[in-house]
Amino acid sequence: MKTMMKKTCKTTSVALLCSVAFMTTAASSQQETENVSYALGASVGKYISSRIYDQTELGGDITVDTVIKGVVDALKDETSMSDEDILTHLNSRAEMLNKEKEARLAALSSKNLAEGRAFLASNKTNDNIKVTESGLQYEVITQGEGKVPLESDVVTVHYKGQLIDGTQFDNSYERNETNRFPLLTVIDGWKEGIGLMPEGSTYRLTIPTELAYGNDTVGIIPPNSVLIFDVELLKVESPSESSHGMGLSGMGMGGMMGSSSN
Repeated sequence: MKTMMKKTCKTTSVALLCSVAFMTTAASSQQETENVSYALGASVGKYISSRIYDQTELGGDITVDTVIKGVVDALKDETSMSDEDILTHLNSRAEMLNKEKEARLAALSSKNLAEGRAFLASNKTNDNIKVTESGLQYEVITQGEGKVPLESDVVTVHYKGQLIDGTQFDNSYERNETNRFPLLTVIDGWKEGIGLMPEGSTYRLTIPTELAYGNDTVGIIPPNSVLIFDVELLKVESPSESSHGMGLSGMGMGGMMGSSSN
């Protein structure tokens, strides 16, 4: 009898353990389903929220409760608009937002152009500032004694760049990463400015928009911006010396590769 009771107890214990394990697994599976479902909803919500923000920033009115109704109706496949109507309304709004964006960009461009010209006019009154025929302004911070690069040469530099309001848009010192590139591949202001520098020099280049990006927006650099760079010329190499490769850091250059005026 004692033996049978022990076997029965063991059997019952195993069954209970299996039952608990099953319930735990089921609960865990259900919780994961809930987590994934919530994450999916939150992802959709964040996307919609960003779209709403983009539109309201440009003056487009949005009724959030109606947006939510549209989402719920779409999930139930009970939308009150046809696909054609939805597309028509969205295209109409996109056209309005694009016009508003273009108008704001044009206003910003004009503002930057006027402020940039005023800054350049004031800056050149500084006795330390030299102005070239093209309008490039530069100040010698440290004068080196090395080779002056040709446009066909490859140069290695450290630099930091900012707008006239002090906004910094790039800094190779902070990245602890020099940049090496053919001089002919950069904006006109860099071509001319670095082309004045003996190896070992540090110059401050104040570059008019005509020698930078003109009316283009590049990264966080707004249209018609005057650009200010402190550039340290570390090394100058002829094309034959640098044939092993440029070693460029793609995201480094603060948008300085290429030129809108070329």
